[in-house]
Amino acid sequence: MRVKVIWPLKFVYTMSEGGATDLLAAMRGQWASMTGMAFMFVSTILIGLSVQPIYNIPEARAFGEEGASKGAFVALELAMIGVFTIVIIWLARRGLEFFIKAIVLFALWMSLFYAVQPYVALVLYFLGLDTLFVVAILSIAISSGSIYLLHIFPEWYVVNGVGIMVGAGVITLIGVSFVPVLIIGFMIAAAIYDYWAVNGSKHMLELADTMIDLKLPVLLVAPKNADYSFIEEDDSVMRDKEIEVTKMDWEDPVPHIKNEEGRPTKGRDALFMGLGDVIFPGMLVISSVSFLPQTGGEVTYFSAFGVMYADSLTVAMGTLFGGLLGYFALMTQVARGKPQAGLPLLNGGSILGYLVSGYIALGIDNLWQDITFF
Repeated sequence: MRVKVIWPLKFVYTMSEGGATDLLAAMRGQWASMTGMAFMFVSTILIGLSVQPIYNIPEARAFGEEGASKGAFVALELAMIGVFTIVIIWLARRGLEFFIKAIVLFALWMSLFYAVQPYVALVLYFLGLDTLFVVAILSIAISSGSIYLLHIFPEWYVVNGVGIMVGAGVITLIGVSFVPVLIIGFMIAAAIYDYWAVNGSKHMLELADTMIDLKLPVLLVAPKNADYSFIEEDDSVMRDKEIEVTKMDWEDPVPHIKNEEGRPTKGRDALFMGLGDVIFPGMLVISSVSFLPQTGGEVTYFSAFGVMYADSLTVAMGTLFGGLLGYFALMTQVARGKPQAGLPLLNGGSILGYLVSGYIALGIDNLWQDITFF
């Protein structure tokens, strides 16, 4: 498996040469990592969905209750991504790697804090210790400890544990902040940008190289074998185990090289997915249960933190299923050896799942929310 890394938290997937001759055979050879990644994809979104009732209040929305339907704030989010990218590249070119690490790790810490806080409160509730002060202190301690562990020991299971919770926090906070119509617009814009960044300008590759060099694994890792170690290749995820690559060639990050015996070297030992590939489909899932009509029977077993309603939850599950179909469609392209941007298929499947399940559960008229730009 080869992977090109695209910021923010994005990946382009390719198979090593020779794996595209037989699609089924190629997918069978990768079934463990592909299934594991699918499990993490679903788990991240379901954890976010489980804490959604706590944050589904006006005070938790990024731009307040009225801001949830204003397109200017989505445009602001897109602009912030662009500014963030420019700042990181500027810092990297001036050798200010410390500041890059600090910015990224702080962002991960904040998202992790919001994701673990409800579960900390739940455990302390059963122990009779659920005061706001104790919940806050313990949540800060767990989040800080997890980020520190990620920093000093980025093995694949640590990366995945932190990544799943970080992703869950991000999709929840963004999902409760915007109505589905705006989230869909955000997803379409991100998919177009992703395709352009992969197949057009490729201007994000310098930033991706910086992230790898700084050992900031903002991704999920699905190993092919139990003895796989992410630490052994975290200097460069593209490095072949039998060759030292001193200068990354982003057009061919895993060169077609041969080992000492003259045979082609094997492909990657793990499948990698950027957190962004989970976050965008997950945002629409959370937004669906937050803003669609609260009709149908009450559902109390899905989350320990509040009540959901059957109709909007059905649309959320349909959106998740559509995203999962998009994921498997992406994997068939990966197995054929074609470079792929993830978001066009993942976001496309999620949006299609939203529309189909929404039409069945609520009717097409209930899927539209009135929006303004300001």
